[in-house]
Amino acid sequence: MRLCRFNDDRLGLVVGDNVLDVTPALSGLQARRYPFPEHDVFIEALPSLRKAIEEVASVAPQRALKDVRLLSPVANPGKIVAAPVNYLRHLEEAHADPEIHHQNQIHEIQRVGLFLKATSSVEGPSKAIAIRHPDRRTDHEIELAAVIGKRADRVKKEDALGYIAGYCIGLDITVRGPEERSLRKSIDGYTVLGPWLVTADEIPDPSGLDMHLTVNGETRQKANTRDLVIDVPGLIAFASSYYTLMPGDVILTGTPEGVGPIAAGDTLQATIERVGAMTVHVRSA
Repeated sequence: MRLCRFNDDRLGLVVGDNVLDVTPALSGLQARRYPFPEHDVFIEALPSLRKAIEEVASVAPQRALKDVRLLSPVANPGKIVAAPVNYLRHLEEAHADPEIHHQNQIHEIQRVGLFLKATSSVEGPSKAIAIRHPDRRTDHEIELAAVIGKRADRVKKEDALGYIAGYCIGLDITVRGPEERSLRKSIDGYTVLGPWLVTADEIPDPSGLDMHLTVNGETRQKANTRDLVIDVPGLIAFASSYYTLMPGDVILTGTPEGVGPIAAGDTLQATIERVGAMTVHVRSA
């Protein structure tokens, strides 16, 4: 099942090149009052909503995907957990390029650990990336994003895939400089998630997915998730050993080699096998 959020917070079921408006299925969500939960209630309820989504889809109005505005498939992530230098060749290029490392110590992920991005940085692919610091190098980073489906506290690696609701493409946009990662990567719109959520049953094993990113038609990044230093189950076990993961939390699994600068006017095309493809434009802030 491929589920998207589109236009004014509509829920869509993606079938081929079309989207079925299954928003009425959301009537099954429990009403919430202040204080609101610190997780995504739709992602939490997704297992119980699937039947309603399928029933509504049979009579739902249909629109072409090209005619809708795609939002982030996760509306309210409580945490964005990111894995730095989780491909060996990216670690090597970071060591070799002073415009990437800026005299920072770049260590392997087992030493440096994970980091958090601000949830305010999340956007969907239809909103262009706004370059906030045009005087500094701003880079693209394509990543497989795993969305947590249920509460995960100190999860064992062998059980970890059972905690995933689904997957999407993540673009971890990064301003280069000497500051901490979480600051440089948390600018508004610098976590692009899309084009939709592919439910975990569609991708039982995320360890062999090809990914490809182009800028203005030129290949920049091309790799496979089999080359992750810490794989998806390992990342969930690692993260949940430090903090409880909740429904809607997003794990950005790391970017491969080939990161490079983007500027206003550029067009990014990001593809991950079995997940989908999305086009994202770049503009001035």
